[in-house]
Amino acid sequence: QVQLVESGGGLGQAGGSLRLSCAASGRTFSTYAMGWFRQTPGKEREFVAAISRTGAMTYYADSVKGRFTISRDNAKNAVYLQMNSLKPEDTAVYYCAADYLRTIPTRNKIDYDYWGQGTQVTVSS
Repeated sequence: QVQLVESGGGLGQAGGSLRLSCAASGRTFSTYAMGWFRQTPGKEREFVAAISRTGAMTYYADSVKGRFTISRDNAKNAVYLQMNSLKPEDTAVYYCAADYLRTIPTRNKIDYDYWGQGTQVTVSS
């Protein structure tokens, strides 16, 4: 089992940057592929980015590609989401998630075993 706690959300301006962090505790962090998802009221939780256990592979949603960067530090049991060139449509609750089974990270939220509580990101225009 792993526990996930997100931080770093808040208010950002269009064109600006925010960095989200997700701290993990419990089972060995390096055995999990990690993902970031986001959700707005009335909508399905959507994939944002994912990273493999070692960090060698990363995947992004088309909507954030070139603007967001996912990274991880296994020594610190943490995964990060650097968000640049923010847009108002990036406003959402952002969740980190852990996938124990797969070595190749997935975009499918049903494949993730553990979730954090979420952190709100609001981007003003």
